[in-house]
Amino acid sequence: MKTQQELAAIVGKFAIKGNIKEIKPLGNGLINDTFKVDTDGPEAYVLQRINNAIFQDVELLQHNIECVTRHIRAKLEAAGEADIDRKVLRFIPLKDSPKTYWTDGETYWRISVFIPDALTFEAVTPEYSYYAGKAFGRFEAQLADIPDTLGEPIPDFHNMELRARQLREAVAADKAGRMADPEVKALVGEIQKYEEEMTKAERLFREGKLPKRICHCDTKVNNMLFDKEGNVLCVIDLDTIMPSFVFSDFGDFLRTAANFVAEDDPDTSKVGFNMEIFKAFSKGYIESAKVFLTPIEKDMLPFAACLFPYMQCVRFFADYINGDTYYKIKYATHNMDRTRNQWALFQSALAKVPEMKAWIESL
Repeated sequence: MKTQQELAAIVGKFAIKGNIKEIKPLGNGLINDTFKVDTDGPEAYVLQRINNAIFQDVELLQHNIECVTRHIRAKLEAAGEADIDRKVLRFIPLKDSPKTYWTDGETYWRISVFIPDALTFEAVTPEYSYYAGKAFGRFEAQLADIPDTLGEPIPDFHNMELRARQLREAVAADKAGRMADPEVKALVGEIQKYEEEMTKAERLFREGKLPKRICHCDTKVNNMLFDKEGNVLCVIDLDTIMPSFVFSDFGDFLRTAANFVAEDDPDTSKVGFNMEIFKAFSKGYIESAKVFLTPIEKDMLPFAACLFPYMQCVRFFADYINGDTYYKIKYATHNMDRTRNQWALFQSALAKVPEMKAWIESL
């Protein structure tokens, strides 16, 4: 952990306004170390250490973020929006460079303007799911015509073909000897029955039938800021922005929000796909995203709701078969419990596809 003096020296590299009064930890993020910087000037700031073990190309990461925030800011200005600094993040350049990050060669840091009187919520209710759908749909709509070329800070992040191949490789290698378990062997067979169907997005993309968009790729309720009246101000946590299918933002939100229980609850009888959350989120999402969605994207939104539990099931299962080398576990069968949970969620979502399709068509 850096000392106050060391943190102040890092802040001093950036073109902030005013003198530092206090630097204190902010939030409880799992990826980056975050601090609030109070000054005697007109703005407070957010100082963040970028986790370059996960985001290995920081130049690309910040390029994506700068392009996106610049484009959204221009859209808000053109629309005559008031209080724009509360509706899009603003990153501070260095004193001696236009770059918005500083490195000592080992650690990487950036600073954004702190948005005061803003709230985040953890609750996943139909009301907040609607807000989330509206906000993330609007975010994608604002970026549908972005002229810049963006890259993938985490390559193949939501590539189902890659995840299916990783499972096949784990089964073939059987590093931890877990394929001897009849349940494991049987589940591999069941999962692989759906592989061709669940990898169709990549095939449709190669055939030119399905576009990629600029997506957030980490759609959680707590990745939005609200004002005190409950209005969405802006989308935050922009590290995972990248070209992807709209399914990334639609399906990933529902994977966690529409499950009745946590993703590692071992009691699969409690697992289920919550249609009230689906209906609220999809209503908000389509209200915002209908300006750019193609018919095939809209038709495949129920597919997206099934894709992400399936993808996460495959990822947990491959890690279990490999001997638990990627996800942190709290007990020996933790990844297997996660696998069973996500498989049950996939099955529940799959059974509700006709109802999902009917709801989407009604919108």
